Amino acid sequence: MRRTDRRTARRDRCAVPAVLALVLVAGACSNKPPEPKDYVARLAAARAAKDADFAGGSDSPIPEARRAALLPLAYFPIGLEYDVPAVLKASDDRTIFQMPTSSGTPRDMRRVGSLEFTLKGQPLKLTTFVEVATPDHLFVAFSDLTSGTETYAAGRYVDIGHNSTGIYEIDFNRAYNPYCYYNESYECPYPPAENRLKIPIRAGERMKSAAASGK
Repeated sequence: MRRTDRRTARRDRCAVPAVLALVLVAGACSNKPPEPKDYVARLAAARAAKDADFAGGSDSPIPEARRAALLPLAYFPIGLEYDVPAVLKASDDRTIFQMPTSSGTPRDMRRVGSLEFTLKGQPLKLTTFVEVATPDHLFVAFSDLTSGTETYAAGRYVDIGHNSTGIYEIDFNRAYNPYCYYNESYECPYPPAENRLKIPIRAGERMKSAAASGK
């Protein structure tokens, strides 16, 4: 049985009109931002828990021989500006898309739509997918101008929680490496061409140095 990296977020099944979406985004942007100390503390706790799980968990994706080199996981400094609201613009395209993977075996996906957002004053979007075999989960993968130098060359993933409004939060501080970064026996989908962002996303998980990671 092949090992796969299927960590995704649940699909939002409820679209909202474009005008309402804009109003909701404006409201999200005008809300009081999270208290920095609380936000940083929660994120630090989540990262520490992940390190502990990867260090001793029975289902850790990191081979025991590599744990000393890869743990604790490496991250960029936390930046609140990398936590942004986004609108899901749903797609009517039901065509099955074969997404390339690290194993060479394509994964059957369907496009759900585009998450549209603004980061550091620049409008951007990320296409979201559902896997045909498990259509109740969103899949969001991206690469950016740090890919291959500061971050994993094959891209990173972001979990997007399910809701019924069509408005989502993309927190790049929580971007993480697919499991095949740690262990080549995993099969990891690659980000599609439209999700190759033309800016550097210096947030979330990064690579250890080449010497430390063995890459």
